[in-house]
Amino acid sequence: MQPTVTIENFGPAPVPTIYGIGRNYLEHVKELGNTPPVGEPVVFLKAPSSLRPLASGKMGFPDTAFHYEAELVLRIGQTTAVGTKGVGWDIVDAIGLGIDITRREKQAELKAKGLPWTLAKSFSGASVVSPLVRLSDCETKENFRFKFYLNDELKQTGDTAQMIFSVPQVLDFLLSFNTLLPGDLIFTGTPAGVGPIKKGDKFLLELLEPHRQWLGVL
Repeated sequence: MQPTVTIENFGPAPVPTIYGIGRNYLEHVKELGNTPPVGEPVVFLKAPSSLRPLASGKMGFPDTAFHYEAELVLRIGQTTAVGTKGVGWDIVDAIGLGIDITRREKQAELKAKGLPWTLAKSFSGASVVSPLVRLSDCETKENFRFKFYLNDELKQTGDTAQMIFSVPQVLDFLLSFNTLLPGDLIFTGTPAGVGPIKKGDKFLLELLEPHRQWLGVL
């Protein structure tokens, strides 16, 4: 069965590909001691099988230590061919919030060896995604603000106006090398404040405009 996400007032929708954008908030880059990207975004892939709902579920590497990374998630609404330029928000039909669950120690090990991040970013349960809100139901169509609470404590505050690479820039770059398909998800990067999360921890994802709150348990 193909993994799906839920779209408000629509129902489940399949997910062909999940793209992750790394190092897209300067303060997050600084907190991890990384070098800011120049010229093009940092892109990685997460398998659709890594998707999980907000309810507690099975996790790959269940005995490892995880970090949370809360992010705005975009859904592509139409097939857009590789090489297409200047589309911007026109090809996005829904947004939501997600948590890019990361094996931080493994990621550091892989980075030190110059190896891909797959084992740190793409495993069962590594892509938590809220129900999606159709963009047509949003008053704003460009910048979104969000918050992430862990066990009732505010941990992250995000504002996409502060992203190093804006949504149109991210989409242009992805389309420079790949065709985007309906249902593709894009994790747009996490703000500062990442930290540890463990099985059983409760979290709240809050989108400020339009206002939505989603409770979950890792």
